[in-house]
Amino acid sequence: MKVHVGAAATPEEAEAIAKSLAEHLGVGVDVHVGERAEPAASADPPAVDYPLDDDLGPTDRERALREEIDDILEGGPEKYRQRLPEQGKLFVRDRLDLWFGGEGGTRGAGDASATDGDPAGLHFEDGKFAAFDDWHPNAPTGDEEDAATDDRLPGDGLLTGAAEFEGRDVHFMANDFTVKAGSMAAKGVEKFLRMQQRALKTGKPILYLMDSSGGRIDQQTGFFANREGIGKYYYNHSMLSGAAPQICVLYGPCIAGAAYTPVFADFTVMVEGMSAMAIASPRMVKMVTGEEIEMDDLGGPRVHAEESGSADLVARDEEHARELVADLVGYLPDKAGEKPPKREPKPPKFSPEGIDELIPASPNRPYDVRDLLDRIADAESVFELKEGYGSEIVTAFCRIDGRPVGVVANDPTVRSGAIFPDAAEKAAEFIWTCDAYEIPLLYLCDTPGFMAGSGVEKDAILEKGKKMIYATSSATVPKQTVVTRKAYGAGIYAMGGPAYDPESVIGLPSGEIGIMGPEAAINAVYARKLAAIDDPEERAETEARLREEYREDIDIHRMASEVVIDEIVAPSSLREELAARFAFYEDVEKDLPDKKHGTVL
Repeated sequence: MKVHVGAAATPEEAEAIAKSLAEHLGVGVDVHVGERAEPAASADPPAVDYPLDDDLGPTDRERALREEIDDILEGGPEKYRQRLPEQGKLFVRDRLDLWFGGEGGTRGAGDASATDGDPAGLHFEDGKFAAFDDWHPNAPTGDEEDAATDDRLPGDGLLTGAAEFEGRDVHFMANDFTVKAGSMAAKGVEKFLRMQQRALKTGKPILYLMDSSGGRIDQQTGFFANREGIGKYYYNHSMLSGAAPQICVLYGPCIAGAAYTPVFADFTVMVEGMSAMAIASPRMVKMVTGEEIEMDDLGGPRVHAEESGSADLVARDEEHARELVADLVGYLPDKAGEKPPKREPKPPKFSPEGIDELIPASPNRPYDVRDLLDRIADAESVFELKEGYGSEIVTAFCRIDGRPVGVVANDPTVRSGAIFPDAAEKAAEFIWTCDAYEIPLLYLCDTPGFMAGSGVEKDAILEKGKKMIYATSSATVPKQTVVTRKAYGAGIYAMGGPAYDPESVIGLPSGEIGIMGPEAAINAVYARKLAAIDDPEERAETEARLREEYREDIDIHRMASEVVIDEIVAPSSLREELAARFAFYEDVEKDLPDKKHGTVL
């Protein structure tokens, strides 16, 4: 168990607390000083000395039970297990060893036999004997033939339980693809629901390791539309949203109902060459619409990473998927309602001294905002989500002086950083998620505003822009906004501008804040006056003078003079400034109006 003590505690005090609690409670104890991620002291419970003359032991009854468990651990029919390597997949119990096999739930071997024992990080499993009576020869109605054929149903094809993952306690579920292609039926559904309902009580993260072909159609009356059937999954997902971090990894095609778990999850990882999700299979699509399409083109990783935005991350293989989730959970709290853990600070990858030269003076010249992040964030801490979707905005986690931060940044290399519908929606969901799990927000604003035109109107720019502004308005975590260069139009609203209750709005000397940029403004206000000037040179001189006057009016110095922003910061001190402000405001409390909920979705 984890115990946090005050930041002033000495190592000797931490060691004494750990030892005392371990002896008293009979469990291993890690004592953390302040908010440090690494324990300052650890202690195991004392060994129990049993009487030497105690000659009692297991009987045939226990030995028979263990044989049954060993049989269950073998999974479905052997022929389906033998096919998994051809599909690039691990057997589900080997997958659990990969995820939880090392001490403290660190990375396991991933290739151990399923009968070698439980992974070191596995706390317990629930429901191994689910559907036992439907197939096992030891069941009252069982026979040897059922156990050896396609009728094997160990655990009803679904594993649930609790484990330690990278030092964190988590709930988990995992489909066994060797049991009827990981399909869902009554007993497995019951296990899934119980796991979710227990997570609602604990608030601890949930890992969904999905590899399911959907519900078993021939058994649907037992679980499909029931009050406690598959439909309850998504009710529970909705209740868990913001109450416990939900992370889903897809290991195969998830069709129909099975596809809703990944889209309800806070974070979804797809695996190249094996993952897909869709509302219907290619065969069903052809039947309904006449369209012929392959599964990968219908709902593969590229589709959901670049077109729908349903995938946050795409992994190369199973091992890479685990690595990505291991990095991801480092930015999330141990449970909902707590702050995410800090780590030892690291200097940035590149010196902040280069920020001023990185950002061009001309608002129309591009630069990669990731290069700016590499000069602000702790080295190797930038973790981008949905990189291929709505790429005009970068959404990423990072650490600044060891503290987790969620970053929303315009990227001037993509359409000059203009906010398109997909980017607005992506940012809104990211802001909402950060706020749910107490992750402070940093806005890096360099945008000409929301994109205009008939195309974006049809794509709901107003509706999706509204969502982004609503999320920014409603977020109660500490927020810092940096105007790095241009902040035109409603872009400054969505990007955490002064009216949106940020703790600070600071500007770099390259910053500008205005209704629109100089070129557009001069055209809007002075077009007729300029057209009336016959002499081309005079017209050009007048236009240049008017543009310069307008630029002075929106310059960051004018904004600071009028106290629109809080401060102008030297670019080389931006990281230091942000670290100080996030530290000062880390415990800020904000209230929202007393109401049931808003009407913006």
